[in-house]
Amino acid sequence: MERASRELLKRLLSSAAIYSRYAAGVELRPYQAQIAEAIIDSVMGGKGLSFVVMMSRQGGKNETQAQIESYLLMRLSQTNCEIVKASPTFKPQTENAMRRLERTLESNALARGMWQRESGYIYRIGKARVYFLSAQKEANVVGATASTLLECDEAQDVLISKWDKDFAPMAASTNATTVFWGTAWTDKTLLARELRAARAAEAMDGARRVFMFDADAVSVCVPAYAAYVAKQIAKMGRQHPLIRTQYFLEEIGSEGGMFPASRRELMRGDHDRRYAPMPDRSHAMMIDVAGEDEGALEGELENPRRDATAVTIVEIDPSTLGDDLIRAPRYLVRERARWVGAKHTTLYGKIVALIQIWNPRFVVVDATGVGAGLASFLSARFPGRVIAFEFSQKTKSDLGWGFLAVCDTGRFKDWKPPLKRDESYEFWREVDGCDFTIKEGAGKVMSWGVPAGARNNETGEYLHDDLLISAALCAELDKQSWSVGGSVILQGRDPLEDEKGF
Repeated sequence: MERASRELLKRLLSSAAIYSRYAAGVELRPYQAQIAEAIIDSVMGGKGLSFVVMMSRQGGKNETQAQIESYLLMRLSQTNCEIVKASPTFKPQTENAMRRLERTLESNALARGMWQRESGYIYRIGKARVYFLSAQKEANVVGATASTLLECDEAQDVLISKWDKDFAPMAASTNATTVFWGTAWTDKTLLARELRAARAAEAMDGARRVFMFDADAVSVCVPAYAAYVAKQIAKMGRQHPLIRTQYFLEEIGSEGGMFPASRRELMRGDHDRRYAPMPDRSHAMMIDVAGEDEGALEGELENPRRDATAVTIVEIDPSTLGDDLIRAPRYLVRERARWVGAKHTTLYGKIVALIQIWNPRFVVVDATGVGAGLASFLSARFPGRVIAFEFSQKTKSDLGWGFLAVCDTGRFKDWKPPLKRDESYEFWREVDGCDFTIKEGAGKVMSWGVPAGARNNETGEYLHDDLLISAALCAELDKQSWSVGGSVILQGRDPLEDEKGF
């Protein structure tokens, strides 16, 4: 009987796929099994290979990790096996990884009752241990050793300097297998660097080190996943950076022009500009507020490079609200205005007059700094309509991602090109001049706008981005309640809520 038990255990530990199916009741998908077997083969064979695993968001990456970790803890429980797993943050990513392994161990018929938790961040079976560590910049992780396996989860969000200084040395003397997990992001991330190195190593010896399974590959094994991804594309657009990177594993540049020709084309409409609202149409107004120029005299500004206060008025087109995938309106630009150096007392009167003409359902106002007073006055004058928006590094980044989602789904449309130059000319110059950079590390923080000192190539005048920012504030409208035929479609929902946990 004891011999039979040993033979059964030996069979169950013969491969990760068999172990998962019979001990944990989890059927690994074919691509998950490929990844697991390659990593385990490197570990058990002492090969010390470095792998890059990129899998479409929600494609089963974390389950694959937990099954590999559980398997190695069981198989190497009689050895001094040390596995180190790093995540970009302790809360929530490291904690989530620990919970995932704990659930996997507890649901496994072989591991249940055998595992223990030590010091709050170590999981042990026999002599084998998994250490869960944070790769945050300030985290103190010096002293740990990865004798068997070193993992970096969401490697695109881990600082290269942090990895090279604190984590890479953990496997320097042990020939441990290393795995970088994640999804694509920019070409300057840790994951991108390791991907290039892994491909170069593959070319030299033919041993597979790169495993990439995008949304199409996952959908082959999980048909329902295709519908999920289609929903994300409908909401954000196929060319949105988050769709390209998270689902189709396409690297993007970490800096450059924010509005390439393909995106600008999606932003061009075929409707006319209007100077007054049409009956039975709903509108919204977005206001980017500048500080007043106290030195302004007749036709002269003390600081000609200063920002302007800009207004964009859009018609709310509900035609896309009824689409089960999009479920958000289109925004058709009908009018815009811009005042440079105007005093806020004058601005207030001009903006009130526009609101009285257009009767917008919502007024989104830049309430940052000096804009707070204007937003407060407008809110008192038009209760229930004003949405105050305060700019910070994070909120402007979120606004930029949100506006790209609106543009890439064809839901922001400027009026059709005029026969002669009009107020849209400056807007498109700002669009052409807008650049972006993406901050290294977790958070996907994007800085964007027209660079200081940029000039119009045709006139030589300084470029601003006030009209562009006022237009981008339409992304806040996606968070408001919209209804069709009395049925509420959106109710205070962030359209990017599914993507927040990157």
